[in-house]
Amino acid sequence: MCEMDAEAFERLVVEELDQLPDDMVEGLDNVIFVVEDRPEDGSLDLLGLYDGWSLPERDTYGMAELPDRIVIFRESHLAAVDAIDELRAEVHTTLVHEIAHFYGIDDDRLHELGWA
Repeated sequence: MCEMDAEAFERLVVEELDQLPDDMVEGLDNVIFVVEDRPEDGSLDLLGLYDGWSLPERDTYGMAELPDRIVIFRESHLAAVDAIDELRAEVHTTLVHEIAHFYGIDDDRLHELGWA
């Protein structure tokens, strides 16, 4: 298990987000990134969550919609790794995974691509 306070973890998430390819993040529309300690159920099994309407579903998307959220769970990530370099890699993978859900890519396809 790795240890890191909330502020340092948020900085790490921003750094990893900045490392993603421009074409991956430039298409994100009305999406915010949020860091929370744990999922609502208190478990450490879930690393991230996409909460919103995927791009293919946005035909019913109206004006003034609240932003979709990509949530990264700090304590889940810290429990899953033993070192900072592993943490960076896991956060990177989680960001790609959750952004893929925005684009409408499901878990089966992510497994095929090696991102799940």
